[in-house]
Amino acid sequence: MIDRREILDTASRMSLTPHVVEKDYVLGWMLAGISAHPALRESWLFKGGTCLKKCFFETYRFSEDLDFTLTDASHLDDEFLNATFREIGEWIYERTGIEVPANLQSFDIYTNPRGTVSCQGKVSYRGPVASRDLPRIKLDLTADERIVLAPVRVSVFHPYSDAPDDGMDVLAYAYEELFGEKVRALAERTRPRDLYDVVNLFRNAEARPHAAVMLDVLRQKCEFKGIAVPVLTDLEPHRGELENLWQNMLAHQLPTLPPYESFWDELPAFFDWLAGGVAPVAPAAYVISAGETVLRQRDLRLPVSGQAQSLVEIIRFAAGNRLLVELDYQGSTRRIEPYSLRSTRDGNIVLHAWNTDRNEHRSYRVDRMQGARVTNIAFTPRYAVELSPQGPVQVTQTAARSEAYLVRAPSAMTRSPSRMSARRKTSSGKPVHIYQCPLCNKKFRRQQLDSHLNPHKNEWGGQCSGRTGYFVETKY
Repeated sequence: MIDRREILDTASRMSLTPHVVEKDYVLGWMLAGISAHPALRESWLFKGGTCLKKCFFETYRFSEDLDFTLTDASHLDDEFLNATFREIGEWIYERTGIEVPANLQSFDIYTNPRGTVSCQGKVSYRGPVASRDLPRIKLDLTADERIVLAPVRVSVFHPYSDAPDDGMDVLAYAYEELFGEKVRALAERTRPRDLYDVVNLFRNAEARPHAAVMLDVLRQKCEFKGIAVPVLTDLEPHRGELENLWQNMLAHQLPTLPPYESFWDELPAFFDWLAGGVAPVAPAAYVISAGETVLRQRDLRLPVSGQAQSLVEIIRFAAGNRLLVELDYQGSTRRIEPYSLRSTRDGNIVLHAWNTDRNEHRSYRVDRMQGARVTNIAFTPRYAVELSPQGPVQVTQTAARSEAYLVRAPSAMTRSPSRMSARRKTSSGKPVHIYQCPLCNKKFRRQQLDSHLNPHKNEWGGQCSGRTGYFVETKY
């Protein structure tokens, strides 16, 4: 287990409470324990806001719960869950010293509105920060969700000194499916965190899926929940409520809370893109000078002092949330729009930014930075923001799945750029949508976005009954 001082230092650096940072730390090891358990590794699919934070965007809001879809409904059993999490707790304690008391866990099995079984679990822990009342991790487990795209195995972001050398991974929803779930959640419950998530995902232009793919995923998600595919006018009546709850429901999860208006005002562009595939024109990146290399690694570790590394993390958060930074640099303070971190030919690491006080581009050497504070003043980017990871998250190689989850083609988010750009035109010139049977892997070509598969023969001579197929790709 890491030292208490590491949690306190991180909390101070990120302007968060130690409780929030400690929970983020424990969540990483809880995910590692779940993924390492042989009964859960290939049947629990990680999803939700915590999945976005721990697996896709580290400069994201902190989250508190673990949400999973289970492909084996028999796991929704009190005896099984208690025994399994006792084993997971022992596994975590042996590796870290984090205590997960078996007598302080509970699992409430209940019938959900769809008439099937779900579970709300609570698992207590004792981490590096001493506390009389042990904090808890909440688990939301369902087994009847409609899974539209093939799950992916992704790395877990764990920015703490006890991260395993070989990393952590977990089986998770595909990026497009997480995105679709968030849009559906925004329409269904209209919570501030859903607005924050949807806009952040939409802003990430390099990882933005094809609008037709998103619309198909969203349609199936909404159909399963019995609601209509949302449009902007559906959210308008909730605008005041979202604004009123923005501070109370989000402030504790973020180092600095962005202004509500900067997120609400992006919704028209999002819905225009969703309906017609027309995205806002993205600004170009600031010109790369000779010998410069852009630094955009997901888990960015720089050859600089610990203080400078911390300042870079603060600046990356600000950039991801489109917030101005007050930068202390060589004895004075500048207010900047941060854009790009680059190594130079002579070995320095510089931040390219726009100095709003002087209204001009400036570059700042990281080793000469003395302090950085995120403001709550939003900015509209004049260059591409290159301080978040580039493109899709890398997928960890994993063995073939059994039963209904055989090896499947990767989703559009996980294919390489070269394959994405090599889509060929069909003879008719019209797009063809490819769906794949989750049982036998047989692929079906459709002129329409329709994932329903009729009964069909598989390669073993048997027959697969009608079911929902996984979207694979659209060919043009």
